[in-house]
Amino acid sequence: MENLKGKKAIITGGSRGLGKATALAFAKEGIDVAITGRNEKSLQETVAELKALGVNATYALFNVGIYEEVQKGIKQIITAFGSVDILVNNAGVAAFGSLNDMKVDQWSEIIQTNVMGMYFVTKEVLPYLIDKNEGDIFNISSTAGLTGNANTSAYSASKFAVIGMSESLMKEVRKNNIRVCTLTPSTIASDMSIELGIANKNSEDSVLQPDDFAELIVAGLKLPRRAMLKAASLWSTNPYPAASCIYREGHRHISRLGRLFCSS
Repeated sequence: MENLKGKKAIITGGSRGLGKATALAFAKEGIDVAITGRNEKSLQETVAELKALGVNATYALFNVGIYEEVQKGIKQIITAFGSVDILVNNAGVAAFGSLNDMKVDQWSEIIQTNVMGMYFVTKEVLPYLIDKNEGDIFNISSTAGLTGNANTSAYSASKFAVIGMSESLMKEVRKNNIRVCTLTPSTIASDMSIELGIANKNSEDSVLQPDDFAELIVAGLKLPRRAMLKAASLWSTNPYPAASCIYREGHRHISRLGRLFCSS
């Protein structure tokens, strides 16, 4: 089992939801954590929580979809930490509507953030992992990247692309002892899912929670270096007791256009 204490991680979209849960889980393992996002107040509050757990923590304020901002932000983190061992590409946005009705700029932003953003961050972090000849990268896709559904064309397209990019990267960098894992969770009661109306914050007994997701990532990191979790899909065991009310609310929200939700 890998000892994680003292390792250094970067988590995009790390100030809330899945990213924050992962950051806190890392800190409890003794991992120093750098988080990124677009809300400085939330980033500062999360960094304070991380430091209270006894680890070094910092943040960088940038939009993953803007390459110049990513370059500056990652350089800032590396300067503060000196190195990096783990990257969690978690930042993303979601919106739902038919292909014909969704505005072009909204469709484009989903692709720019979820696909190009992951590429930009990975491109800046990867050279440090290659130099160390070791590292871990977790790329967050979705079950929406495994199968498409009505009104999810933009989001599904972005998450299908993430899977292809992530699996290709895995085959490129195995020779550098870098483990790349593609995660495809189903609906998790994260801040973004609750805002979209596709999850209920009072569903702890039946629907996946951000902490469940964080536990999976930590478990993957603890595998011996000879072993790699290539991909994993995390599902709720039985979400249906809570599903009826979620569906009624979720259908109302998903059928409404014009709102873009961000996990960062």
